[in-house]
Amino acid sequence: MHYNSFTSESVCEGHPDKICDQISDSVLDAALQAAPYSRVAVETLVTKDHCVLAGEVTCPKKLPYEKIARSIIKDLGYTKAIYNFHWKTTPIDIYIHQQALDISQGVDEGGAGDQGMMFGYACDETKEFMPLPIMIAHALTRAVDTARRTGTLPYLRPDGKSQVVVDYKNGDGTPNSVASAILAVPHDPKVSHDVAKKDLFTKVVTPVLKKFGYKISLSDFMLNGTGKWEIGGPASDTGVTGRKIIVDTYGGMGRHGGGAFSGKDPTKVDRSAAYACRYVAKNIVAHKLARRAEVKVAYVIGQADPVAKSIDTFGTSKAKPAVLKDFVHKVLDLSVPGILKTLDLRKPIYRETARYGHFGRNQFPWEKIAKI
Repeated sequence: MHYNSFTSESVCEGHPDKICDQISDSVLDAALQAAPYSRVAVETLVTKDHCVLAGEVTCPKKLPYEKIARSIIKDLGYTKAIYNFHWKTTPIDIYIHQQALDISQGVDEGGAGDQGMMFGYACDETKEFMPLPIMIAHALTRAVDTARRTGTLPYLRPDGKSQVVVDYKNGDGTPNSVASAILAVPHDPKVSHDVAKKDLFTKVVTPVLKKFGYKISLSDFMLNGTGKWEIGGPASDTGVTGRKIIVDTYGGMGRHGGGAFSGKDPTKVDRSAAYACRYVAKNIVAHKLARRAEVKVAYVIGQADPVAKSIDTFGTSKAKPAVLKDFVHKVLDLSVPGILKTLDLRKPIYRETARYGHFGRNQFPWEKIAKI
């Protein structure tokens, strides 16, 4: 964790992979709205003028999959024929069946819906207890989307990315400055690259960095590395659910177990245990037991309790290991039923997680500070 600079990226809500994440999580929300104990594992694929949903759903109510998908595509701004991906006319194929009995019998008893290892991370770089690079990157993509949605920059089109380089003081983990910012955003070719660059720097980059207490010059800002981007979305780049796992978590700072989140109900520990680990790590830092913390767990399919647990504070701990261990036990029961109950995860809250990251926003239960 000793570095002189660190780079993270984020993607806009209309990025092809994020279209897929939001469709999959909207299916999950619909299932949980219909029945809190629904089981969902849905993947979405989008490409030029085509959308496919596949996976497993066990729900007592028949869900309107095509209607859900079209609603998300429309909301994300794919409303013009020139995009070659349209909410009203793009064909949508549905290949969804029920969860396999071999899996459901273990989950019915309170066991994990899959095996694997999950990580959670927190640090004191920001008030959200998140790494600064990923928080700035998310803020930039949100600001780009807001400028498009509100008409502040009406020539912007759906899709986009951000990237930020943060310099640190003497490699001690304390942010010092923002070295550069990069945006990739498709826009109407009637607006020149230079005009778009100046507009985005003035109305997006500068205000966002100011909120974090930083600034850069126009020469340290880059827009569209090739110099031109007119059409974004699935016509330019095929999207699939779960391909932005680093964007979804900590921007590369902190380890990742490899499992994606979106489209999975909370019995899938890929999702719920990663949220639990974030909750524990954030509370360790928020209660000033360490400046940074990483929590790791591992589960076996069908079993309720983790088979492994560990905490790494990277030499920043202000408490003895026994105190940290006791603190974790007080904060959260890391069994699958304990996570689902304490964090109240059987509610339809997931579409909003599928853009601008799953962590660092207090609207989600795993971001709360426990009273210990």
